[in-house]
Amino acid sequence: MSKVIVAGVGMIPFVKPGASKPYPEMAAAALGVALADAGLDYAAIRQAYVGYVYGDSTAGQRALYATGMTGIPVFNVNNNCSTGSSALFLARQAVESGAVDCALALGFEQMNPGALGAMFNDRPSPFEPFDTVTDRLVGHGEIPLALRYFGGAGLAHMQQYGTPLETFAKIRAKASRHAANNPMSLFRQVVTAEDVLASPVMWPGVMTRLMACPPTCGAAAAILCSADFAARHGLDATVRIRAQAMTTDTPLTFEAGDMREVVGFSMAKSAAAEVYAAAGIGPEDIDVVELHDCFAHNELITYEAIGLCPPGGAQKFVDDGDNTYGGRYVTNPSGGLLSKGHPLGATGLAQCTELVQQLRGQADRRQVEGARIALQHNLGLGGACVVTLYEKH
Repeated sequence: MSKVIVAGVGMIPFVKPGASKPYPEMAAAALGVALADAGLDYAAIRQAYVGYVYGDSTAGQRALYATGMTGIPVFNVNNNCSTGSSALFLARQAVESGAVDCALALGFEQMNPGALGAMFNDRPSPFEPFDTVTDRLVGHGEIPLALRYFGGAGLAHMQQYGTPLETFAKIRAKASRHAANNPMSLFRQVVTAEDVLASPVMWPGVMTRLMACPPTCGAAAAILCSADFAARHGLDATVRIRAQAMTTDTPLTFEAGDMREVVGFSMAKSAAAEVYAAAGIGPEDIDVVELHDCFAHNELITYEAIGLCPPGGAQKFVDDGDNTYGGRYVTNPSGGLLSKGHPLGATGLAQCTELVQQLRGQADRRQVEGARIALQHNLGLGGACVVTLYEKH
């Protein structure tokens, strides 16, 4: 099994729907940045895994052909919001197994304004069992489903541990402070917890508008290779993927009667445990984290799922500032999905880009000093969760 080097990363600034270029142009731009970062020609890529959620079959080929038509295998990947990391998982697997010595993971999304919706209404939805459980546990059919899923998970935490709404507002405010230093972020204006609480109410007592990430368009890419390939081509081998795990739902998702399970708490917990075991480390060894904060509520429950704090400890974790600079872990130095935006297919690879830059010491004003171990968490309902551990060596 080969060590897997992250030789190049790249992304473009995320923008609001309607303000982006068409997806082939966005994808080509992000790929160009990653190739330049690696110092490679596209001809060096031996396999490509291309992720997107809203697009027709073989859109991956359409996106790549603008850069090159080299005849290599191109695999189209769709795993909801974890699509980018699912493409990364497959590229890593191809290199680690020795199937190829250089592979590409590319993700993009050209989104429409408003809440996410189904594209194929003439057949069973993959979310039917999730919706059934959500209707039973939280109701509120007048609220968009994504808000009910993650708001319901936050509500479950509030009900069990007495977590105040202000805690979620503090998470959103922290995201804005981080995003102010990220030129790739869609929203760079700093907001306070009071601002977040004063924003329009989406679910009384549970969520305001600023606690939800915006639909966004964008693209990101990562080039992975073996250590031997990196040595032969004189590539930067500073960052490698030390461990990675992908999990999907178990019966607990629907049987636990807990909205935190519906949105992937145990998927995240299991994936993180696999990664820690494979790497021979614990969460206490992590320096910087990019996690899936599609809603402030999901960031909070993920702290507990991946072991950054004990169950029920998230409010104290936030109040003590252990989720930001000067605390135990810097979480989402990029500003996260809440501020950077969430183009579904690109999100996981944008997280990868941020963490690679952190470990190389290239994160400018966002830099986490002395960062050597980085953890990435990317969740897609339906469901899949990918957790990746990066190491500077």
